[in-house]
Amino acid sequence: MAKLYFYYSAMNAGKSTVLLQSAHNYKERGMRVLLLTALIDDRFETGKISSRIGISAEASLFDKNTNLIQLIKEETDSQKLNCILIDEAQFLTKEQVYDLSEVVDTLHIPVLAFGIRTDFKGELFEGSQSLLAWSDKLIELKTVCHCGSKATMVIRLNEQGIPVKEGAQVEIGGNDRYLSVCRKHFKEAVRD
Repeated sequence: MAKLYFYYSAMNAGKSTVLLQSAHNYKERGMRVLLLTALIDDRFETGKISSRIGISAEASLFDKNTNLIQLIKEETDSQKLNCILIDEAQFLTKEQVYDLSEVVDTLHIPVLAFGIRTDFKGELFEGSQSLLAWSDKLIELKTVCHCGSKATMVIRLNEQGIPVKEGAQVEIGGNDRYLSVCRKHFKEAVRD
């Protein structure tokens, strides 16, 4: 039975690595997968899912206007699709997450979505909120804070390395702009 999975974490927990390993496992068994990543994420090469450990794969792009059901049906017209893997799933819209649940329920294709749960203000991304509500299975991938505790939050840093408390929810960046921390250190960093 196909399911909608949401693998979530703070940054640097290996989401893209797990996604790429899952894709490899399907392909190694002769199965066909569809890889999707957010157009807005331009940290690496556009149209590519890249892991910090050096592995990558080509991917189709989505943005807030992408009709995922249409895209997936077009992919299944020519050949059976065994799994859909989505990187940067926090950038999905509520409607797109609903559409992914329809893909699971009507096309019987498993969907594995990977994303960050909360932004630098400690608030849920729209895609993450919807995935937390609609997914059949939630899997937390873990990383650690500088204190050794589990990191569950993300701090955005300015050019001087000082935590930022205001700004747009989405600002693409990597280790130079974001730091994964535990809740205690998140509260200390954003406290006035």
